[in-house]
Formats: sequence, C-alpha cells, structure tokens
Amino acid sequence: MYRVATGLLLATICLTGCSDPLSAPSGQLEKMWGRRGLSDGRFQTPRAMAIDKNDQLFVVDKTGRIQVFTSDGEYVRGWRTPAIEKGKPCGLAFDDEGNLLVADTHYFRVLFYTPEGQLLEEKTIGGVNGQGPGEFHFLTDVAQDSKGNYYVGEYGEHDRIQKFAPDGTFLLQWGGHGREPGKFVRPQGITVDEKDNIWVADACNHRIQIFDFEGNLLKTWGTHGKQPGKLRYPYGLELDGKGNVYVCEFGNHRVQKFTTEGEFLGYWGTSGRREGELHQPWALAQDSRGRIHVLDTYNHRVQRIRL
Repeated sequence: MYRVATGLLLATICLTGCSDPLSAPSGQLEKMWGRRGLSDGRFQTPRAMAIDKNDQLFVVDKTGRIQVFTSDGEYVRGWRTPAIEKGKPCGLAFDDEGNLLVADTHYFRVLFYTPEGQLLEEKTIGGVNGQGPGEFHFLTDVAQDSKGNYYVGEYGEHDRIQKFAPDGTFLLQWGGHGREPGKFVRPQGITVDEKDNIWVADACNHRIQIFDFEGNLLKTWGTHGKQPGKLRYPYGLELDGKGNVYVCEFGNHRVQKFTTEGEFLGYWGTSGRREGELHQPWALAQDSRGRIHVLDTYNHRVQRIRL
C-alpha cells in the first residue's frame, strides 16, 4: 500500500504560486492503491469503473477481468467476461436493480451481471455487428434513466447513441460521425442526470454534449486545449447532483471540476507516475461520501481524491 505524499499538493502550489490562481491544481489526494499484475487485486491496463450503492468499486481491465474492491482498495471478488479474443470491455455502470452493465466493446453487446458475478444472459442487449437499429459497432458505455431505459454509446463507423426500453427493445438513435453540434467522434462516457438528460463525453471532439431523453441537443461546451477549463480527450464524467460535473481527461492526465453550465471550478492531477500524478486515465466514480475515485489506467492503479 502506498503512503500519500501530503506535501505534494503544497509543493505544486508553491511552484505555481506566481501564476494565474486558476492554473494551480486544487483538490487533495487521499489514497492510492493497485499495481500492475495478473493476480487477484492487481491490474493490467484497467479501462472502466463503476461504484455500487455500498461504495464497492467494480473495475474491468484488458484481461477481461471484472474485479470488486472496497473503497479502500481491498480485493473482494472477481470474474471474467465470456470472451476476450476480439477485445475487452471499456464501459461499466449499474442499473436500478443493482445489476452491473458491461459495454462488451468488441462483441457488440451489453452484458448484465448480478453484483456477485452471475451472467444474466436473457437480459443481453445486442450482439450483432452492424449499423441497423439495435446493432452495434464498438460499444463505449451504457447508462440507464429513471424510467429504466438504456442508452448505449458506440464509436468506429457509427458514432451514435442508441436508446432501448427496459426490456431491451430498440427505441431510437441519434448522432453520427462528425464535428458539428449533435454529432460525435467517439462518445466515450455517458451518464444521466436527475431530469433524464443524457450527458456525453464526446472524446475526440474534446467537448461535453447534453441531450434530452429523445436525443434533442440541449447544450454543448468545451474547447480543445491544455489550459485549465479546456479539454483534451475527455473519457469519463460524473455528476454529483449538487450542480457539479467531474471530467477525467485521457489526453491531459487530470480531473477537472465544472458547473453543469461548463464553468471551470478547479482541477487535480498532472502527467506522471508518482503519487498524485496520472497517466491517461479512462474513468472516474464518486462514492456516497463525495470522494472521487480515478482510474489511473496506464499506471495500473486507482487514486482517491477530493476536489
């Protein structure tokens, strides 16, 4: 287990103290855990994470393992997805029944598991590679609204969001490959707010897009750049229900905090491999205590922060 370097944040602020205060990182590193490996509790390029109502973290890596941890990083249990020869999952979420949803990217489907790891085959959505309704290319993420509908993102040839009824019936789709508002270039992260608006981290367009439950564009914000408040390959996003949005950037190796209107509030992290540094993070999740767990993908670990 790693010891948190309590002086790291202060040292960083001192080094940047003469610059614009908005450019200084904020937040506090509370804990860091995990290391590279194939045994239980270790990671091999983890790419997606979700947290359940008991604050247990579910993490999937490039071996196709889904591992469950306490919020302090203690290994609980694990299992593997049915097949990984074509590729591995890159999206996790929970539905309103407490089942784990897995965006099984290269097998063109959404898998459903009980929290204990039992595959619910009858609930699987998709499984066919194509561009028709209910067919998929490479899945990125999945989320559920208050009425039980599912929203599934995909990239590659289609770059779209598809909506399914609670029983898995296709309802509608929107998006398409492009740079103009309402289009996507790799919609990597998806979440749903309390009004059933759909939030999308439009990764390769370096922006956040918000839609209503029928796919109508409500708002888009974010511009490409390295400066605080700008975005570079946003992969994951979380809403805290208090008017704040947390975005993890694969390209800028950091987590940023915004208002829901896109106003910059602060950030944490920088490129590197030491405590408090990140290397191409893919995902983040907030627990019931307001703590942000960051999936530090290419450092093969998790860091827990407050921001």
